[in-house]
Formats: sequence, C-alpha cells, structure tokens
Amino acid sequence: MSMAELLLFHHAQGLTAGCLAFADDLRATGHVVHTPDLYDGKTFTKLADGVGYAKKVGFDTIMDRGRRAAGGLPDDIVYAGFSLGVMPAQMLAQTRPGARGALLFHGCFPPSEFGPWPKGVPAQIHMMDADEWVLEGDLDAARQLVKIIKGAELFLYPGNRHLFADSSLPDYDESAATLLKQRVLSFLHDLE
Repeated sequence: MSMAELLLFHHAQGLTAGCLAFADDLRATGHVVHTPDLYDGKTFTKLADGVGYAKKVGFDTIMDRGRRAAGGLPDDIVYAGFSLGVMPAQMLAQTRPGARGALLFHGCFPPSEFGPWPKGVPAQIHMMDADEWVLEGDLDAARQLVKIIKGAELFLYPGNRHLFADSSLPDYDESAATLLKQRVLSFLHDLE
C-alpha cells in the first residue's frame, strides 16, 4: 500500500502546534508530511496580527518560500494548505507538473489565478459555511472550482469559525476537524 507524500503549508498565524499536530495525525496513518515554516519561526496568537505580518513580508515572498519548499521534493505529491497556506498549495498544484492532489482548508482562489487546472488532479476544499473570511470570495471560488474540475469536492461545515482544524487555536471545532481529517484520509487513500 503506497502512502501519499504531502507538502502542508501553515496559515497566517504561523506553523502552530495545531498545524504540526494535524501533520502528525496524517503521519500516524503512514503518510509522509512536510511542514515548511514560511514565517521563519514566528507565530501569532491573533489572526489579524498574522495577516499583518504576511502583508509586511509580502504575499509574493510567501509564494516564493512555498515554491522553494517544494524544490527538493518529488513531483508526485499532494499540496495542502490552511487558509494563507492555500495560496502556495493551490499555486503549486496548478503549476508544478505531477501534482497528485490538492487539499485546501479554509480558503480557495479562483482557478484562473494560477492558470488552467491540471487534468486529473483531484481536490478537496473544506470551509465553514458562515466563516466571514471565506464569504469574502473564497467560497465563490471554491464553488467555481468544483463546477469546472472533475474530481473536486467542496465540504461545508456548519459554523462561523475560520481555522477550525487547528487544535491549538480558539477557532478549533473538534467534531468538524475530526470529520475533515476523515475526509482527507479517505482522499489520500483513494489516490493509491
């Protein structure tokens, strides 16, 4: 049974204990998970502070750090990201040849942002249906993606929390996060 290899990008609050715990849960089922730190060790307790830091560093720099993180890895991997991390994950899934899949948590960009979606690359998008962050365009982008891409699924969870899959943050929702993880493991299993 071949396990998947993933490149998992953290959200705007940095590479938190919750991001690392999520990666460890996937590793515990046999997958290889890389968790690059796009913030040089910085983490933020408030989302607004993390977003402010990302703006200061520059989104192009964060994208470039994401691209470099993929540099030494095989082509046939799954790109995953939490919120801000969706940006490099989706960009790599759409532009780096050989992607096996994309897992987009708490965010999504219009498919046109990074060029055409590669044929045969499945995707899962996970969001809360009343999350004010995703209602600013990400949910529309996700619905558009699912409409045009065979093998793309959008999962909406009831609630208004943004980073609900990060167990180290106040937004954590255990039942939604557990369901998300089950769906992710099923997605990875189906790639084999």
